[in-house]
Amino acid sequence: MNSKGRKYIILVGDGMGDYPQEALDGKTPLEAAYTPHMDKTASQGIMGWAQTVPSACEPGSDIANLSLMGYDPLNYHTGRAPLEAVSLGIRLKEKDVAFRCNLVYLDHQGSEAVAMGSYSAGHISTEEAGILIHDLNEFLALPDLSFYPGVSYRHILIWSGGDPSVHTKPPHDLTGQDVKDYLNSQGELRPVVDLMRRSWPFLSQHPVNQARLERDLVPANSIWLWGQGKTPAMPSFLERFGLRGGVISAVDLLKGIGLSAGLESIFVEGMTGYLDTNFRGKAEKALAFLAEKDLVYVHVEAPDEASHEGSLEKKIQAIEAFDREIVGPVLMGLNRFETFSLMIVTDHFTPIQVMTHTREPIPFSIYCSEEKSRPPRKRGFSERAALEGEVSFLKGDQLMPWFLQVTAS
Repeated sequence: MNSKGRKYIILVGDGMGDYPQEALDGKTPLEAAYTPHMDKTASQGIMGWAQTVPSACEPGSDIANLSLMGYDPLNYHTGRAPLEAVSLGIRLKEKDVAFRCNLVYLDHQGSEAVAMGSYSAGHISTEEAGILIHDLNEFLALPDLSFYPGVSYRHILIWSGGDPSVHTKPPHDLTGQDVKDYLNSQGELRPVVDLMRRSWPFLSQHPVNQARLERDLVPANSIWLWGQGKTPAMPSFLERFGLRGGVISAVDLLKGIGLSAGLESIFVEGMTGYLDTNFRGKAEKALAFLAEKDLVYVHVEAPDEASHEGSLEKKIQAIEAFDREIVGPVLMGLNRFETFSLMIVTDHFTPIQVMTHTREPIPFSIYCSEEKSRPPRKRGFSERAALEGEVSFLKGDQLMPWFLQVTAS
């Protein structure tokens, strides 16, 4: 599908989509943030919207990013955790079920309630988390359980003989809520919550958590299991589109989706998945990769994390950093290529008011080398502008093949 060496780059600001905010005089964070580079792509390029979350699916990043990469989640989604397992190089056996294993902070409020104090254990460091996961393998040692360390609070449990159909809940959907009833669940969920409970005494006494308490940081006092499934089978991106590419992300989920599609996982020093990530390094590595290959998919987690925290200030900070440190340098760097196609997009909404993912159609803009001299329109990159744009897709997985085809013609 590549035409005369055209270069393709997709920049994904995770969870940037939001609702109008009273504190912003009715503007959304995207409308209020200073984003001159995204606005340039919207004013001189094509805008539109796509429904990345089918009505039959939960609005998660796994579903939304499968759609954005051109894979219908109704056909290819088997769970979030198995995609992350692929990223970590874990090969599932026939009876294995992969669970996402968060390190979380549960706020035990006497006998009355247990609140989800932090779905990320205060964004625990990868180094601290690695020690806890290593030691959990010893403490919860059973022949059918294996823990694998990931990044920060995000880890994997492989459970031989586990139930892939059990109905688990993502911890980021429960922030501040009482989870006592969930932890007392009976029936098919009981083995899962029992295992979570078994981690409590060990983690609460662990030296890593004692040191965190001494530094006034919340402890990682529980594991939280969710997003389970078995290995998916997907055709490669090269087979489908004739392009060789890669994925840049701090998040194992996105790396796993990319690897499952035959895309390279590109490492950038200092990637964290939070506001302290190496934004500029992602832009530089993406441009260097494009010098040799056809396509790169750059994912930035920070806006989503700020939204899960319910922090409007941090969300705007993340959006502006995405624009300043990634979109701007990429726009400048793409001029070294004769022809290029750029897409700016968010995977799903993560509204500040609800602090979790929702299924509204997402905005995108497409800017190509041929449009650099086009007179600008009076619009910026935002949810409302996208709804009035030139293109729309009721099935989000149609966006990628259309982007690759229309910009190559």
